[in-house]
Amino acid sequence: MKTLLIVYHSMTGGALQMARSACEGASTEDAIQVRLLHAQDAGPDDVLTANGYIFVTPENLAAISGLMKDFFDRTYYQVLEQINGNPYATMICAGSDGQNAARQIDRIATGWRLKSIAPPLIICTHAQTKDQILSPKHLSATDEELCKNLGATMAGGLAMGIF
Repeated sequence: MKTLLIVYHSMTGGALQMARSACEGASTEDAIQVRLLHAQDAGPDDVLTANGYIFVTPENLAAISGLMKDFFDRTYYQVLEQINGNPYATMICAGSDGQNAARQIDRIATGWRLKSIAPPLIICTHAQTKDQILSPKHLSATDEELCKNLGATMAGGLAMGIF
């Protein structure tokens, strides 16, 4: 059985909703074990035992969150040259545009020699004031469906051996 690892960090709930929706979509594939781990709980062994990855983070100060960066810092060199060619996807819960956060993950994935299976999924909340930024996020059903579809696509591709 192949394993899909979904690593996330969330401060106000938006990225967590995205990760859970991706997990729900991926879980429809019986041939795939889906593991949903908070960035603090994921380590090199989790990365090494997975066959594909979805990285989910909020956009913080136009970058990935500090705890997602910490996850990559703790795992990067431990798994280097051992996961080449594995597929990945990125999900960003952004307040502005999320592009720089997506670029950061793409650069890390390039170093790991992972292959992207889809453009980054960026859901923009348009939170611009302090109160909006710090308030709990609630994704629309449409946005949750996009996340489910990406999870299902990744799981289906892994199960069929496309990725």
